[in-house]
Amino acid sequence: MKPVLTSGSYLRQLFAALTEHTFHAELGVADPQLTEYLTDLQLRFVKMDAIFRIRDTGGRRLEELAEMMVEAEARQARPQREVHRHIGDFALFWSGMFPEALKRLQSADRSDHLLDYREQGKRAYYIASTFDDGEWQREATVLRRLSSDFEMCCYGLGQIRREWENLPNEAETGAWGAEAN
Repeated sequence: MKPVLTSGSYLRQLFAALTEHTFHAELGVADPQLTEYLTDLQLRFVKMDAIFRIRDTGGRRLEELAEMMVEAEARQARPQREVHRHIGDFALFWSGMFPEALKRLQSADRSDHLLDYREQGKRAYYIASTFDDGEWQREATVLRRLSSDFEMCCYGLGQIRREWENLPNEAETGAWGAEAN
């Protein structure tokens, strides 16, 4: 039987360590708010339901950036902000962690085939950052940073992926808290 992760806190620690190392040591970016946001993004997107959490008014799951953009414009204030933030997260996740998937996501038979995920991610983060009052004030700062430094964040997420792909097999090390049978 293959070992499984037994602790969400271990996964958070792993993502946090990889993110901090990549951004602090490799990229020279010492921004705890940014690294915390990127760690949380990785944790949220471990689940496919979170990647594709935006639904239209009929409850249909939206799987294309173009559909999400239309949905964002149809919503009011808070829901609109959340959809734009998710569009930024969606674009950053695929562009940074799994750029090879963009070929499929932007194939000619899909609405996204003419979209530039990086440009749309920057735009979406910027729009989400303009909702900057009250409870959103703190996050608005990091969303603006994600918008302005989108390419650097994509590169950093790609580095993080390469790091975790090179980690020793957890079954060999027993590091993931599960026993191999």
